[in-house]
Amino acid sequence: MEVITTHLNADFDAMASMVAAKKLYPNAIAVFPGSQERNLRNFFVESMVYDLGLSKLKSVPMEQVTRLILVDTRQRTRIGPFEEIVDREGLSIHIYDHHPPTKWDVHGEVEVIKEVGSTTTILTRMIIERGLELTSDEATILALGIYEDTGSFTFTSTTEEDYYAAGFLRKKGANLGLVQDMLTHELTVEQVTLLNDMVQSAETHVINGVEVMVTKVASEEYVGDFAVLVHKLVDMENVPAVFALAQMEDRVYIVGRSRIPEVNAADVLIPLGGGGHSTAASASVKELPLNQAEQKLLRNLKSKVNASRTARDIMSYPVVSARPDQTLASAAETLVRYSINVLPIMENGAVLGLVTRQVVEKAAYHGLKDLPVSEYMTSDFSTVFPDAGISEIQEKIVAENQRMLPVVEEGKLVGVITRTDLLNTLMDTPLTGQQLYDGRQGKEFTRKKNLTSLMKERLNREIVELLKSLGRIADGAGVSVYAVGGFVRDLLLRRQNLDIDVVVEGDGIAFAQKFAQERGNVRVRTHKKFGTAVILFPDGFSVDVATARREVYISPAALPIVESSSIKLDLYRRDFTINTLALQLNNRYFGTLIDFFGAQKDIRERTIRVLHNLSFVEDPTRVFRAIRFEKRFGFRIGKLTRQLIDNARRIDVFKGLSGRRLFHELELMLSEEHPVLSIARMNDFKLLSVLHPALKFDGKLEDLFFRVDVVLNWFELLYLDERYSKWKTYLPALGDQLTGAEFETLLKRFEISKAIVGELVKAKQDVELLSKRVPPRKELLPGEIHELLHGVSVECLLFLMAKTAKENLRKAISTYFTTVRRVHTILRGRDLREMGYPPGRHYGKILNTLFMAKLNEEVGTREEEMTFVRERFPLCDFTQGRLGVARPPHR
Repeated sequence: MEVITTHLNADFDAMASMVAAKKLYPNAIAVFPGSQERNLRNFFVESMVYDLGLSKLKSVPMEQVTRLILVDTRQRTRIGPFEEIVDREGLSIHIYDHHPPTKWDVHGEVEVIKEVGSTTTILTRMIIERGLELTSDEATILALGIYEDTGSFTFTSTTEEDYYAAGFLRKKGANLGLVQDMLTHELTVEQVTLLNDMVQSAETHVINGVEVMVTKVASEEYVGDFAVLVHKLVDMENVPAVFALAQMEDRVYIVGRSRIPEVNAADVLIPLGGGGHSTAASASVKELPLNQAEQKLLRNLKSKVNASRTARDIMSYPVVSARPDQTLASAAETLVRYSINVLPIMENGAVLGLVTRQVVEKAAYHGLKDLPVSEYMTSDFSTVFPDAGISEIQEKIVAENQRMLPVVEEGKLVGVITRTDLLNTLMDTPLTGQQLYDGRQGKEFTRKKNLTSLMKERLNREIVELLKSLGRIADGAGVSVYAVGGFVRDLLLRRQNLDIDVVVEGDGIAFAQKFAQERGNVRVRTHKKFGTAVILFPDGFSVDVATARREVYISPAALPIVESSSIKLDLYRRDFTINTLALQLNNRYFGTLIDFFGAQKDIRERTIRVLHNLSFVEDPTRVFRAIRFEKRFGFRIGKLTRQLIDNARRIDVFKGLSGRRLFHELELMLSEEHPVLSIARMNDFKLLSVLHPALKFDGKLEDLFFRVDVVLNWFELLYLDERYSKWKTYLPALGDQLTGAEFETLLKRFEISKAIVGELVKAKQDVELLSKRVPPRKELLPGEIHELLHGVSVECLLFLMAKTAKENLRKAISTYFTTVRRVHTILRGRDLREMGYPPGRHYGKILNTLFMAKLNEEVGTREEEMTFVRERFPLCDFTQGRLGVARPPHR
């Protein structure tokens, strides 16, 4: 007897392989070794297209089996009762499989093993080579196996052989509509419920530096297509690796999916009796409770997952250090300046020892601050090479109780790894001081994932290609380049933002110049002091380029001292966690999101948090940015961050803040969509007095801001091409409660130009004057409107329109924008010359009189304008010397 069989919990590739093998072994019987997916069983029941001729397992006399044909597996642990006969002497075993080898593999006299997307592909090729015929129904079933195991040709395991086989089957009449129906169908209520439970119970574990999501669910009844649900979970969470466990009926089903080489799904699940590929695997565990199955899975993960990060990946650089002859007092100053706890003592690039903050402080306490630091440094310490793995790093930092681990290459210090660096690598979420106070609990989110698909979804093709070209130039220059800041943040928030900032771990200016040289059609503007450049494109688009840098604040509110740095330290200097994301652009890692400080978690939780507790002391303008971002995104300021804002106000860190920097933040705040929300929030924190002690927020001011909102919305809808400054309309509104002198004091506090101060002071005066000049309920003629409003700034008119309670004045301003200011005469100076009027200053009087007539609709056509001029300004008056004398027109 010849028997064709496959693995337990057979999928469509296994079923299709059995059908294909039946073509190659027509005298064999096909037998499933045990349970299979319910959806697969439903297929047998519902599909009338082909009689598979399956035999029941219990009807097979094992002692009579002379040849065993294994398809889509060769693991003895996965073939059910057939495992009992594979070692029997005289049994012929033929194997067709595409899975990687394992220590549980059976060996046969015929073995056809190929690394292709599906086993069906291997057998289809053999059918082609032997010239065997297939019906359209058979071709459909074989296509179903190939499409399922290649993810419709999207899995990385797909090869050209799979395409070739599918093409042949299509030619033989494979019904792709049926294939699609079988592989993509609506989820049942039970499946949706189970998927929701999977999302809710999902936890991310960092194992040997690799993030793996594990989720477990339980159902009293069997729910089919569990693997499909896991695939949907992977798409929803966009995780690099996930393992899902489901307790259903009398067994635990485990499905693993991996997108990264560090996690081999098959290696993890084979010890649990499963199998599969590096990217997709499954297992079925009987008579083992769900929690125990999970613990066994986690143990396998810890032993099987490779350490993806090395010392080079997690180290901090460049390193702040001290010379051996520096005093302990000098070392203490360096430790405080850079907010670090351990200082390497270096000479000629080599590390001589380490000194901690505690040692330095204790030495100063004993009056030893003037002694050289070499006297008290620790010279007995461990180091690692840049390619050292996480386990070695962990051993030296934890087991040897070493606060800082120097990373050395060819005897020179290239970086350091601190305890925090190691913890951030090993923990589920980045470790920052704020965690200790904000109670950051709940589901953790992946810190590192690829956003290429999101980029293609949200960005146009030209922007994506630009980012890729930046990565290619960086590869050629041997540097790393990242898109950073608001561009990346808004990409995750799915907000439009094409202000692209990139950071280069190297010379940013040289990178920008190299990009311009190779691109050919762009210019570069540089700022050598800060190591920044702007790449300018012909269409006006630009990209800001910066050298990775860190900032050191010598005193509160002072401008920082800038030093070269790494991407990690560059991001650490930023204001809030949500702005610390980076998107790597180098070709190998293109689209990889880097999150050192838990930005993704704060974005998900819609929270604004500072990175460290002295953030507002070092840069008080961050207070205003926190408020602006909170209201722009509809987020909330975190508990500790709110406390730090209150502290900043109490100790008045704003007194050292220059007016120019304060004005810049206020200008940005007043340029937001609804500035009143930010002004109200400033009032909550009692910060309006920072601008001027007489400022207060009440219902009257709130109402005025809302009315300005309405006017500006109206104006922008009518005049999309009109250029004006929103803040110049909102600032007079903010200062409406101030006297003229107080408002001028407020403006001078901002250290802005005298011209702008004069413009805004005049605007406030104009608003008061114009309000008085227009009597209530009088309908103004177009000419009167022109006389009244001509020369007044757009911003002033918009504010006046919002402020005035006079309906006729609002109507007049509306008429001015929509009609009056668009009126112009047809006649010009050259026309007057052609009409015989001698040139001179009287041209202005003539044209102005004509313009007023045009406004009042006394004239319309060119002929009417010429008639009006001749009647009002007869030529004889000019020829007789009576210049400028106008006669009343003849009616």
